[in-house]
Amino acid sequence: MSAWTERKVGDLIDGLAAGVSVRSRDGDRTRPAVLKTSAISGGAVHFSEVKAITTADLHRARCEPTRDSIIISRMNTPNLVGAVGYVESDEHGVFLPDRLWLARPRNANLTDMRWLNYRLGFGEVASRVRELATGTSSSMKNIPKGRLLELKLLVPEFSEQRSIASTLLAADNLIASLDRLIEKKRLVKLGVMQALLDGRTRLPGHTEPWTFRRIGDFAAVTTGGTPSTRVRSYWGGGIRWMNSGDIHKKRVHEVGGRITEEGVRNSNARALPRKSVLMALVGQGKTRGTVAVSQVELAINQSMAAILPSSQHDPDFLFYNLDSRYDELRGESAGDGGRGVLNLRIIRNLEVLMPSLKEQRAIGGVLCDADAEIVALERRLASVRNIKRGMMQELLTGRTRLMSEAAI
Repeated sequence: MSAWTERKVGDLIDGLAAGVSVRSRDGDRTRPAVLKTSAISGGAVHFSEVKAITTADLHRARCEPTRDSIIISRMNTPNLVGAVGYVESDEHGVFLPDRLWLARPRNANLTDMRWLNYRLGFGEVASRVRELATGTSSSMKNIPKGRLLELKLLVPEFSEQRSIASTLLAADNLIASLDRLIEKKRLVKLGVMQALLDGRTRLPGHTEPWTFRRIGDFAAVTTGGTPSTRVRSYWGGGIRWMNSGDIHKKRVHEVGGRITEEGVRNSNARALPRKSVLMALVGQGKTRGTVAVSQVELAINQSMAAILPSSQHDPDFLFYNLDSRYDELRGESAGDGGRGVLNLRIIRNLEVLMPSLKEQRAIGGVLCDADAEIVALERRLASVRNIKRGMMQELLTGRTRLMSEAAI
């Protein structure tokens, strides 16, 4: 196998063509349109991120992306400058702004542009590209064209470039396929939730009528507390202690905080049984009104409420019911004297349309199974992404070599 040779970026491409700054209509995606700088991310070009060019500036637009080229962000924030994206197909009616460059191969038989896109966007080469950027502003940097064209890379022969690109593309395709499958499963689960939780669809064998019941009539509702931070013996024990920052986990298996039994005794942070339904009473952003269900025993702080398990309800059914009512819960909190908080009185008075306990458990089981399937797919997706990162580290640096098809 041939050794990799040092080449300049300018030896691999036919230059760097830039668009021009044109006036556009934000929110209008009709073409002719100009590509947004944010369209370049994750090694791809997202052509849905465009703005329609005003009629008065159509004559000024230039530089349409073409198949088998790459687009480079020449001017952006320090973390995003130098971002690259591969162009899969010709995009007629889309033009580049002056902050983006278009690069085509100098010789299509010597440079595989998909390989170059992976190379410029990964690891130490991507860092070197960003380091080329200059500018006095801390929020915006610019890469000089000449410096990028002079950047040196170790380059394999064309056949190995193609083999590397094909291998990494297969991983990308698997990642994209899993992303689509997960999104499909989420939508299916949402439809099943909507049908099962309001009684429109009944599971086989269940015919008993549903009734509205207040949470306070079938379960105890409590809140927690925070041990004094000035007493060291209250902290670092074996009891899990949760604040609202962990509630977005939905099914809570682990939390960051730990308190001691002494801390529990000297605060309202009572230990709660597993399968307690948890709700954030306050919190920034979208935290307030978010619900979760504990999978372990834990204590909570005063920013949260817990609906304790009882013999009259299924915790999983209640969790899914309240999870589907997030907007309603936010509305309840906004109306409580304008303070923007939930409280135990509001939660106790919430009405839940409930079937028999047996049907609650059946519905909870169906939705738990759907969640478990999604979690398994998410773990597989994370694993594939990790594998791809390892492959890139090996293949794009030459640590592991691929034989071309001609050599096999």
